[in-house]
Amino acid sequence: MLKQYDLVVIGTGFASSFFLKKYLEKSSADKKVLILERGQFFPHAARLDQVRGKNVELVGKLEEARKSFVNKNTNKDWPFDVNFGGSSNCWWGCVPRFMPSDFKLKSQFGVGADWPITYDELENYYCEAEAIMSIAGPDNTPYSMSRPYPQPPHQLNTIDKLMQEKYGNQYISQPAARASRNVGKRSVCCTSYVCNLCPIDSKFTIENTLKELYDDPRVTLQYGAKVYSFETVNNAIKKVLFSLDGKDEVVEGEVVALGANSIFNSHILLNAGDSNKFTGSGISEQLGTYAYFYFKDLNNVGGGTSLSANGYMMYDGERRKTMSSCLIENHNEPFIRNEFGKWRHMAKFKFVFEDIPSEENRILLTSDRFIPEIDYKKHTSYVDKAMDNLEKDIDTYFSFLPIERVELDGYFQRTEAHNLSTTRMSENAGNGVVDKNLIHHQFRNLFVLGGSVFPSISAANPSLTISALSLKAADQNF
Repeated sequence: MLKQYDLVVIGTGFASSFFLKKYLEKSSADKKVLILERGQFFPHAARLDQVRGKNVELVGKLEEARKSFVNKNTNKDWPFDVNFGGSSNCWWGCVPRFMPSDFKLKSQFGVGADWPITYDELENYYCEAEAIMSIAGPDNTPYSMSRPYPQPPHQLNTIDKLMQEKYGNQYISQPAARASRNVGKRSVCCTSYVCNLCPIDSKFTIENTLKELYDDPRVTLQYGAKVYSFETVNNAIKKVLFSLDGKDEVVEGEVVALGANSIFNSHILLNAGDSNKFTGSGISEQLGTYAYFYFKDLNNVGGGTSLSANGYMMYDGERRKTMSSCLIENHNEPFIRNEFGKWRHMAKFKFVFEDIPSEENRILLTSDRFIPEIDYKKHTSYVDKAMDNLEKDIDTYFSFLPIERVELDGYFQRTEAHNLSTTRMSENAGNGVVDKNLIHHQFRNLFVLGGSVFPSISAANPSLTISALSLKAADQNF
């Protein structure tokens, strides 16, 4: 007899965990929840030991993300973590909100697509997600907030202070899931710029903040479960199909929440026969490039965290009709300028550009039911136009500083470590895969969670918006 559950959740990353948190808060004590996690539990302490050359046996048992898919474009990287907590283990804790205009890209600027929700509809859930993560952020921001950030902002460095004096709330201490005060199990950020594996567990992760969700008596957590498809009956998900220890398994769920990532959300749906033309279409992410600023008689010192500030001067306005928005990051890493007497006369900025999801970039099926193929051809000219304008923008917004020279990388990094937009939100099935509540247009007992639902991707980091969307979906449907 098949095991039956009130809710089956696929994945344990941001999307799944924030959805689960809200679901458990609103559900009765007799509910039965099954969590199917593809990877294993690889705790923070063991990750640190691995860096020190220990836990070799454990590491050998862990699946490597890059081996879980076929990548047709070897110039493009798609990193993520397949284990418990997902990419909360390797993210950098950067949590700016999307701007109100990000939800109205088509109607406001004539490009891309609008979201079927607005900033105001999501704002309360932004606040809730920020409270859960104990975000450190400033009082004065370029977007409206109904509640202040839970923690005070990280200190700006000397360059940041000059920029903020010039641009006000268009240049702010970066909202960060890196603690500015001790909170729970998390210590104050050590500013060592190794946030992919925080040595002191300062940044928010599912493990250090939400692990107790998975100890709830209503919840059964199954590691090593590779979900590959669904069986459907009368436009509903009837069965969840997965492999465990090399053996095929099946469970039934009254409601299913698909919270893998954009690659595997769409791949599972394609395996299940989802024929919506947007399923698997539009995989995309932001593109980033670095610029190194060399100053005359100006020390760049201080700053309370690894990425100390965000600049919005190149983010909004008429420019978005012809070129992508840009979010500026000040990368406050330890560095020394290799010139006598000028050791700290420099800064490293990253310029992060949004792209527009393109249907030619897709997730495809292969002969292996577990292995998707990423067919990413290229980013759009929308990004290239912004990149071509970068030198002019730098001169416009930074020339008041005593700059000796600026060195541009001149190329985009291989990845921003975000994969987005393969099951986009829309008003109807003719324009996307899921509705404003993240429920599949066809399969009405299926929630599709995570960055795969983004109709457009913004220049901002996606994790906070992913978390807020999951809270909203569970809150408004249970």
